[in-house]
Amino acid sequence: MRKLDGEWINNLQDRLIALAAKSYRIANDLAESRLSAHVSAQLNRCSTSPASNYAEARGSESRKDFIHKMKVCLKELRETLVWLKLAKELEIGSGPELDEAIAEADELIGIFVTSVATAKRNAKSPKP
Repeated sequence: MRKLDGEWINNLQDRLIALAAKSYRIANDLAESRLSAHVSAQLNRCSTSPASNYAEARGSESRKDFIHKMKVCLKELRETLVWLKLAKELEIGSGPELDEAIAEADELIGIFVTSVATAKRNAKSPKP
């Protein structure tokens, strides 16, 4: 179980939704400039994708389909992390919410890396 925005979140789907909402708030609060508009748009696109793709993965029709959808989630989480770090590096965003989002994105990436590796390993295992 993990505490995010003062609430305990233990469901992976809920954590992805919370990260999307936090990222949206961060993007909305970026300093106004052409660069900020670009970062904001990119962050909004990639940060909202993992939650919906994870929902699709949970309803996948095969292990191969599950692995593919989980890898899409992982790709979008990695992109989210890059845009969050770029906002911090460019100093167009700051504060504890940005740091929390970076930490959460990084932790979620670790979870998805492990999940994909486990699913791939299980796909190779002979069935009893």
